[in-house]
Amino acid sequence: MKKYLYGLLIPIFIMGCHSIKSGSTVNDERLEALKEIDTVTIANEEAGYEIIIIEPGFNFWVASTAKPRGYYSQSFLENRNFQYVIEWNQRVLQPQRYSPNLYELQINYNQGIDYGYEVNYLLYNYFVYFQLTYKQRLGPYVPRI
Repeated sequence: MKKYLYGLLIPIFIMGCHSIKSGSTVNDERLEALKEIDTVTIANEEAGYEIIIIEPGFNFWVASTAKPRGYYSQSFLENRNFQYVIEWNQRVLQPQRYSPNLYELQINYNQGIDYGYEVNYLLYNYFVYFQLTYKQRLGPYVPRI
């Protein structure tokens, strides 16, 4: 049975066939293309989980601003994600206090499940992006890049 983590958008990187261009120009074009992608799905086929993030600008932010993959350990990402998910889900359940436009769906994240590095990396970066973009604070940590 496939389980889902809903409420988030994670980037899909599309590589097209282009003639050889200077590295800077190709990089700039890829970053610009990421601005257009609004829905991304990251799946861990082995574990049967996926994240769907719908957030304009997130792809561009991850590619241009976020720390690179490998910067954080998986255990760091799992611990932060667990704390952020708890706070997120509490806010979803309090629409009179927190905007239901920001906190639409609960996130089904279990600390005992290994979602893999990529899912945790993108989920963590979504939480950082969300906090910085919408001036929210989902826990005791100041979101930083």
